[in-house]
Amino acid sequence: MPQGSDRATRVLFDGFGMGESPRWHDGRLWFSNWSANEVVAVDLDGSSEVMGQGGGGSGWATNWLPDGRMLITGSELIRVEPDGARVRHADGGLTNRRVWADVTGDGICIDAEGAVWCSDVGVGDSGVVQRVREGGEVLDRIELDRPCYACMLGGDDGATLFMVAAKWFGPDRMDELQQAKTGQILTARVDVPHAGWP
Repeated sequence: MPQGSDRATRVLFDGFGMGESPRWHDGRLWFSNWSANEVVAVDLDGSSEVMGQGGGGSGWATNWLPDGRMLITGSELIRVEPDGARVRHADGGLTNRRVWADVTGDGICIDAEGAVWCSDVGVGDSGVVQRVREGGEVLDRIELDRPCYACMLGGDDGATLFMVAAKWFGPDRMDELQQAKTGQILTARVDVPHAGWP
């Protein structure tokens, strides 16, 4: 049985609609609030700030170029310039796909040992976040009281796992998601920090 099933979690931020795509950037956790179409940044003390408009609807995410400009996905890849202007950045697609691990997973991040944390959203009203090695071995597991849609390693030492969870009503019911405000950012300390950039 994977270790960590009783790992302590805490609520960092809650009371929003449907969050997704967390990113550790510039000392804060940023996430996509799909139901409000906002990019939100949260400090480690739980205070939040709306950083701008999102990509519209569901399925969009953010990231940053090395020079600090934000990218927003959606119907196309948009770059946000320093003056706030939004311009089309690029087109593209995925190639050379392969199965890395045959597990149900969403919203993944990789750690310094090459394992992946992923959320399993196919478990009804509860949620599971698990750490998986290439090939599919589950190394760690955290159970939650609602579905988790994405996770990210970050914090000052890279060893805080941020989990974005919410009750899900479906993509055609974003207004209800915004009103229900079941969204949460949960945190847990893990043994292996993040890998790569940032």
